[in-house]
Parts: sequence; C-alpha cells; structure tokens
Amino acid sequence: MADALAKKGPHWRAMTSNDLAAVDAIAARVHPDYPEDSAVFAERLRLHPEGCRVLATAAVTGYVISHPWHSGPPPALNVLIGAIPVPAATYYIHDLAVLPDSRNSGAAGKIVTALAGHARALGLPSMSLVAVNGSAPFWNRQGFALMAVADERKLMSYGTDACLMRRDLD
Repeated sequence: MADALAKKGPHWRAMTSNDLAAVDAIAARVHPDYPEDSAVFAERLRLHPEGCRVLATAAVTGYVISHPWHSGPPPALNVLIGAIPVPAATYYIHDLAVLPDSRNSGAAGKIVTALAGHARALGLPSMSLVAVNGSAPFWNRQGFALMAVADERKLMSYGTDACLMRRDLD
C-alpha cells in the first residue's frame, strides 16, 4: 500500500506508536459513545501495522484501524483480540475516524480503496465492518451492503444503530 495517497493536503501514512495519543484524542471526539481503551489501538497496531494508518496534515486529523478477521462475528467493542485469526476470511475495518475539518476531502474514500487493495493482496475475498453513528450511507457508497446477523446480541457493544456490513472484493 502506498504510504502517501496524496502529498498535497491531507495524506495517509503508516501509523506509529507515537501517533496513539492523537488516535485516542480523535476517537474520543468522533466516537464519544463508543469508548475504547488505548490498549485496543496499540494491540491492533502491533498485530497488523499494515492496516493502521493516520491522516496527516500539519497534525494527525484521522485514523483507520483494520486487520484480517474470521467469518464469524466482529470483535466486541473495547476488547483485545490477542491474535489475528489464521486463516482469515475477511478484512475487518475496526475503525475509521476523521475530524470534521478534514471531512469532505475524499480522504476516507481513498483509504477504503487502499485497504481494499491490501485485502486483495492478502488473498481475502471480502471486507467487513460495523457501521455506527449513522455511517451506513457512507459505507454503501464504498460498496458495502448490510449483512444479516444471526445473533443481534453480538453487535450490542456497538449500540442500537449498529449494523454489520460487507463488501465483496471479486
């Protein structure tokens, strides 16, 4: 995955451990109803650094946390996963958050496109996520569709408006 998708203006770069404080601050602002311990972000960065990026301008204004996952339910919110499942069956976007000043720049769509390329390179047939905060229309525009959930309780940690979504890559 190219390190900078656009050198002028906001661009995505590899996340480092030095970015975790900024990631925590953005998460608290963008997702106040879905708090996660900083250990969750640090673990995902350690387990799959290729899927952890930050949107950089003069400062970090967004981030994405993503990793391979199994075909079962998504990981519960604010839970350490311990390891990336082998074999993986989907590429899971754990979180994508962009501060208001950097929205409408096209950056979110660009990172989703880059993650789809990364997932394909890993040989994964799909991407999945849990949409919250009324974000399903954005994810629909990125090619994701609602998935039926056998046990709705699996999504409860994400809130009542949460919906599981999937994008096939072939």
